[in-house]
Amino acid sequence: MSEAHVHLILNHIPVLGTLFGIALLTGGLAARSTPVRMAGLVAFVLSAVAALAAYLTGEPAEHLVEKLPGVSGSVIERHEAAATVALAASLLAGAAALASLLLCRFRKPTASLALAAVLVLAVASAGTMSWTANLGGQIRHTEIRASGGDSPVTQQQGRDDEREHDD
Repeated sequence: MSEAHVHLILNHIPVLGTLFGIALLTGGLAARSTPVRMAGLVAFVLSAVAALAAYLTGEPAEHLVEKLPGVSGSVIERHEAAATVALAASLLAGAAALASLLLCRFRKPTASLALAAVLVLAVASAGTMSWTANLGGQIRHTEIRASGGDSPVTQQQGRDDEREHDD
């Protein structure tokens, strides 16, 4: 298994884990269920750890794919820049979730406010993670690139259109 494969496996965990944590925390708040709220907070902590692991495997994965046909260095750089922002957001949400777990355990009056803050941070984290994942997908999936100008799919469509006009 290559570093790129490990990166591809790991990078799905924080994206899905954060979304799962949001569902748990929101459901736990609505149902006034402490165990469900705690499960949501744990999901954010684990997602932050997974985000760090995915981030650390990104550079070795880059070295493996950067010379492959159809891979754009500028797309990799945009993904890498977004990953830095997503990692920071995820670590912040994970740290806030960990602090909330401690506050809730000791039943501090600020626990409700902390849970609301974690939820806001988690939504921001999910947004940056999704943005980063989309950019990462564009590295090898040229068909989803927004510009499309240098996409092999767009180039082939242009050739097909030219053939239709020649007939």
